[in-house]
Amino acid sequence: MQLVSNYRARLFWPVTAAFLLALILAGSNVFAQNALRAGAATANITPPLGSSINGGMQDRTADSIQDELHARALVLDNGETQLALVVVDSCLIPREIFDEAKFIAHQRTGIPIENMLMSATHTHSAPTATAAFQSEPDKRYTDFLTVRIADAVSRAHGNLEPAQIGWGMGKVPQHVFNRRWFMKEGTIAPNPFGAIDKVKTNPPAGGPERVKPAGPTDPTLVVVAVRRPDGTPFSLYANYSLHYVGGTGGGVSADYYGAFAQRMKDLLTDGNSNKSFVGMLSNGTSGNINNVDFFHKRQQKKPFEQINLVAGDVAAEALRVYSSLEFHDWIPLRTEQTQIDLGVRRPDEEEVLQAKKIVMSAKGPTMQTLEEIYARETIFLSDYPERVPLILQAFRIQDLAIAAIPCEVFVEIGLELREKSPFTGTFTVSLANGYNGYLPTPEHHDLGGYETWRARSSYLEREASRKIVEKLVPLIRSLR
Repeated sequence: MQLVSNYRARLFWPVTAAFLLALILAGSNVFAQNALRAGAATANITPPLGSSINGGMQDRTADSIQDELHARALVLDNGETQLALVVVDSCLIPREIFDEAKFIAHQRTGIPIENMLMSATHTHSAPTATAAFQSEPDKRYTDFLTVRIADAVSRAHGNLEPAQIGWGMGKVPQHVFNRRWFMKEGTIAPNPFGAIDKVKTNPPAGGPERVKPAGPTDPTLVVVAVRRPDGTPFSLYANYSLHYVGGTGGGVSADYYGAFAQRMKDLLTDGNSNKSFVGMLSNGTSGNINNVDFFHKRQQKKPFEQINLVAGDVAAEALRVYSSLEFHDWIPLRTEQTQIDLGVRRPDEEEVLQAKKIVMSAKGPTMQTLEEIYARETIFLSDYPERVPLILQAFRIQDLAIAAIPCEVFVEIGLELREKSPFTGTFTVSLANGYNGYLPTPEHHDLGGYETWRARSSYLEREASRKIVEKLVPLIRSLR
């Protein structure tokens, strides 16, 4: 009997210890699944007066500050995965700046570099961060910009606190228009390379020569909202496929992206400026979409009138979506990243020689005609490598998927990714993690038009979009 009792004792304690350990682990998992934390922050990136402003084919100089520019960051941490979403008030940001900012932020926070999605808004009233047409970046500003982007992530990480999250989708169709149009025969002038395109970008609004738009739009507004457990909102990340609005009256401005962020803060904090709130609006697939209603003649408006109209309507829809959201204490988070090498449409020797003749015959250092401007671009592209690497990302936030592409992505591409995604909701962030020009589909390359004209703003191979989609679709599906 004593031997049996000792045997039972020896058996009891290991089994009991294992059972207690299982309970502890189960408890820790329950805790982890109710321990979502989030943090948000901004960093001011407003430049000094006199800075170069890009977004046009000729350089401009910042002579006033219409509104401050910011890098805005949201960090999510579910106890298993940390990720950072960053939106920067800039027109175009090269990969080198984002890479360095990610490295600095990683050193400070421990967030994996591949878990950071950084994008530019595409305001056309921000300092030059990458060479584009006749605007050149100032290294003093780009160094400052790099550190401030990292600062935004670091500060957001430092603000981590218990949080709840929800997401939803709405529609704002009245402000998006396809800007590429089929025109009546004989009404399209030769392009800078002497060929006749089949479509025209930004034709005269309401003009009789218009036939029909050359593609669709995507009016979808995606809203990812974060609040404290007591219901207090403190951040909102949105995505909308609209190029930019403009009409700032000159000077530096965050355009409607910044106006939206301020409007959301006013709506969700009852106008209390003492309450912290970070609103963010990323650019979707707007490479061929803008805010001009080409069906009707344009009406002259005061500076910021159209910006405030668009921002107000988008914010109103975001608020409607927000009011219907189901918030969660814990959600799955996952990220995937890959790199793709794509060909460059480099000019041949004869084209470069002709381009040099055109530039040499120009009357001054500033190129005036389209022929001169694109001849200058041809010379620059002759020094480009035959292939370039691009970062592609896919993020998962619960049953929402985010694709990230470093280009001005055509709307058809975003619609295709959404259709092929297994997730309940999917959207694409353009100008993410770098800048590699416009991304038309092969079909749009066949039509021609401004977005396809070979330059530093459009140089990837004809099949680039198809290859990117072929890479991204399995990347998104792997998030499951």
